[in-house]
Amino acid sequence: MQVRKALGRALTGIAALGLALAAQAQEAPKTGKWGAQDEIGAANYLTPELALKAAQLVKTGKVYSLGITVSTTTPAFPPRTCAIYIVQPGQVGSATGLGPTHTTYNDDILNCWNGIGTQLDGLGHIGVGDTYYNGNKWADIASMGGLKKLGIEKVPPLVARGVLLDMAAHYGTDVVKEGTPFNKAEIDEVAKKQGVEIRQGDVVIFHTGWLSLIDKDPKRFGSVEPGLGRDGARHLVSLGVVAVGADTWAVEAIPFEKDGDKDGGVFGVHQILLPMSGTYILENINTAELAKDKAYEFLFVLGANKYQGAVQSMINPVAIR
Repeated sequence: MQVRKALGRALTGIAALGLALAAQAQEAPKTGKWGAQDEIGAANYLTPELALKAAQLVKTGKVYSLGITVSTTTPAFPPRTCAIYIVQPGQVGSATGLGPTHTTYNDDILNCWNGIGTQLDGLGHIGVGDTYYNGNKWADIASMGGLKKLGIEKVPPLVARGVLLDMAAHYGTDVVKEGTPFNKAEIDEVAKKQGVEIRQGDVVIFHTGWLSLIDKDPKRFGSVEPGLGRDGARHLVSLGVVAVGADTWAVEAIPFEKDGDKDGGVFGVHQILLPMSGTYILENINTAELAKDKAYEFLFVLGANKYQGAVQSMINPVAIR
């Protein structure tokens, strides 16, 4: 609760101006290069040939879970919450269970916002004013019962080459300072230092050490963060990456970058990646073991939950090297 209040204080005021600032910060998204009917964006880069090449990166067979455990206290952007209820249908008051075999069982009810913990931001999550990816208008696609287009169920399995950029090592620290933006210069420098090349069809993930604060300093963790800058986002889009992730709750630098002396707007990196280019966002990725092992390239595998009309999904992607 403390974290959610802190997040609210930090972001609610500026979020109230979100649509107006968004319209100023970006031009409205137009029909993209994959045509007016496209709903999967940068996932169009993925091919069987790229999946085969990514599989050839597996040398040791070591498997990394990139998801974090979600609980009722996991910090989340307000007003997101999560609760789980364990029930025993038809068994209340019964000491013996069901039928002659005395079968007992537990079921669960999850009452959660999808945008908690390790999560995938789909193309219907963020817009510029009233316009979303591929020129789709908010009034045409949004409904309380689920998106009519750009739902998370449209996201194909993401099987790709994963690239880890260890920004904590680059800055010589365990935890990169909040507000630190990663732009083209930093991205290119770290990639060169690590001996990796970012290619079309890749999934690029930043390690900052920020996730280590989730338990020991949740207030700080959930209110600010280092992350991708606007120039860095445009650079990665130009390289044709499928998704960008980080061990932070929003992937982009917060406090938000300024545009010279002017206010840089609200979640401008989200706008560049999602509505402007169809590039997916992966938040709260557990990167610690990858960074420890210097696993800078690997096979990345993600099959997102197919909740029809949803804009996000909690995920547990896997890296194999």
